[in-house]
Amino acid sequence: MNMKNFQFSIYNFQKKRGFTLIETLIAIAILGLAVAGPLYTADRAMVAAETANSQLTASYLAQEGIEYIRMVRDNNYLATASSTAAWTGFLNTVSPVCDTSCQFDPASMTLAACGVSPAAQCGPLYLSPTNIYTQQIVGTKTLYTRILQTVSISGAEEKIISTVSWNFHGTAYSQTVTDHLTPWQ
Repeated sequence: MNMKNFQFSIYNFQKKRGFTLIETLIAIAILGLAVAGPLYTADRAMVAAETANSQLTASYLAQEGIEYIRMVRDNNYLATASSTAAWTGFLNTVSPVCDTSCQFDPASMTLAACGVSPAAQCGPLYLSPTNIYTQQIVGTKTLYTRILQTVSISGAEEKIISTVSWNFHGTAYSQTVTDHLTPWQ
């Protein structure tokens, strides 16, 4: 057997043996990309769904904050026979507490100022065992913090601002709802 035939037989042997190392690495890279693409897309879709869910919940919580302030106004009207006295009572209840920022606790039906000093920061909402979002430390702590604020537009109009904020995956989000309340009688 001469040298030329020997080299040719080795070359044929290598060809028939299978994949080379480079071919194997390229195949693994292609397979990795084929699997990684859909996994990344699925992960992004799950994060987007969670963000949308959080935004929807925050929107409802912000609107609920407006409704609580509206309830304070309406309760003042139900408690007094005079619309002037009711509006004044509402302003005396809400304005001093919520000019800077406040929180309403539906469990105790109270308004509490917050955000004025570091010791009085607005706290997170808790989901109670009865599925009520409350300021009381009972149940499950949530991501959300609701802050209410009143701004006097005129003697007969108050602007109510309800802001719910939360953090998700290191990004801060907030949802704000505003409304204007007036004496309605």
